[in-house]
Amino acid sequence: MTCTFATAINCMDGRVQIPVIDWMRDRFGVDCVDMITEAGANGILALGKEPCMTNIQERVMISVNAHGSKFVAVVGHHDCAGNPGSKDMQIDHVMKGIEVLRSWGISTQIIGLYVDDEWKVELVYDSEA
Repeated sequence: MTCTFATAINCMDGRVQIPVIDWMRDRFGVDCVDMITEAGANGILALGKEPCMTNIQERVMISVNAHGSKFVAVVGHHDCAGNPGSKDMQIDHVMKGIEVLRSWGISTQIIGLYVDDEWKVELVYDSEA
């Protein structure tokens, strides 16, 4: 099977997986979404938590370089147990996570997403906008 790919750096919380996959498939017309998950992934990136941050970077590079992913999302969400905090804090961590991705030299379109209390995906940043 030949797939077109996008990548989501997402929380491990099962409530946010399908909404993010569906949103990215619809928005970008891709077949597959590589899910790179950690508890509170946006917080890990924003706060520079090792060794998880290096592990995330390795998996992003595999997705971009081996799968040809053209879009990478950093995701925060409502009611996150791994990175608890307000919507504003979640979005701040998404934005800081995006800066970390830029420091890795990723040349794909980078987006920031927030999943709300109704499990709806909100675009909070798009490098192409």
